[in-house]
Amino acid sequence: MKIVLAQIVPRLGDVKANVELHLDVLEKARRRKAGLVVFPELGLTGYTLKDLVEEVALDPDSDPRFRKIVSRSKGLSVVVGFVEERPAEKGLFYNAAAFIADGRIVHVHRKVFLPTNGMFEEAKFFAQGRDFRTFEAPFGRAGLLICRDFLHYGASYVHYASGADMIVCISAAPGRGVEGGDAFETSRMWELMGEAVSYFSTAFVLYANRAGSEDGVTFAGGSFAFAPGGRLAARAAAIDPDLLFCRIDLSAVRDARRKWLFKRDEKPEVVWRSLERIVRASED
Repeated sequence: MKIVLAQIVPRLGDVKANVELHLDVLEKARRRKAGLVVFPELGLTGYTLKDLVEEVALDPDSDPRFRKIVSRSKGLSVVVGFVEERPAEKGLFYNAAAFIADGRIVHVHRKVFLPTNGMFEEAKFFAQGRDFRTFEAPFGRAGLLICRDFLHYGASYVHYASGADMIVCISAAPGRGVEGGDAFETSRMWELMGEAVSYFSTAFVLYANRAGSEDGVTFAGGSFAFAPGGRLAARAAAIDPDLLFCRIDLSAVRDARRKWLFKRDEKPEVVWRSLERIVRASED
């Protein structure tokens, strides 16, 4: 299967323009016979929204702008980042990711871990997601994460324990520190997590970060794909926009799980009981 990690530069607060950017990328992906396109965190809105959050929020089931993307997903799978406000939860805004396949919304994940320190202010404007769930995608079982979710390794473990063949993380991670060349020191942190998760979960790990600068923040780019077993399959440019096309072999999941028996020997019920004990002790 051919995938595309769409390392784009969204326009801050301009949903209409960003929808058109998404549609343009989908058309390029279709022409090159891709099966999965992954856009970055808040790709429909830009990241440093602050008080703009409620102005750009939408209901993916009814908003005509979002429905344009859904309608153009025929024959494709697409991951889109946006600000969600559902009719049943008016006034609550979520940093969300939708998995769309062949003209329908399959799953929506709401970011659980909202960074609110230093330059980050997410918990001031977003409500917190409450769980991690896998779902059936056209190519196998998958799970979604959004940026900081990925750095809490328990989130990936939940997807792994739920049978994920692919873990997809969308991100708007800034770059900090100079590693040498064009890359940031912080980019290595994300790659280390991608390598470790793909190795020990024997699953594909896709990470789509955004590019460019916004409101004084420079985003690191550096999107990547790891194959099961910790093998780097592809890496996008640092900082600059990039459409990273990469072909992956879905049979690699089976091959890795035959070689490394982590999945066969896993004991999620033991982990669950241990965590339950820890949580209950902290409440006493």
